[in-house]
Amino acid sequence: MTDHGLMYIGAGLAAIGVGAAALGVGNVFGSFLEGALRNPSAADGQQGRLFIGFAAAELLGLIAFVVAILILFVVK
Repeated sequence: MTDHGLMYIGAGLAAIGVGAAALGVGNVFGSFLEGALRNPSAADGQQGRLFIGFAAAELLGLIAFVVAILILFVVK
């Protein structure tokens, strides 16, 4: 296997984090919606935590994307 083949495999493995981030965002919003439907009066107090969870999951996805791009275009 050539170095380019291994580079593409590494970038693909790094890009798995983007899909995992999508699952994380879905989990965050699903849990918030479930909790908000159970207790609507407490939903306003939890909205800040919703955005923090969303930002953390998206940050991890962006980092995985950047690592994949760095592997493809910077590593030689």
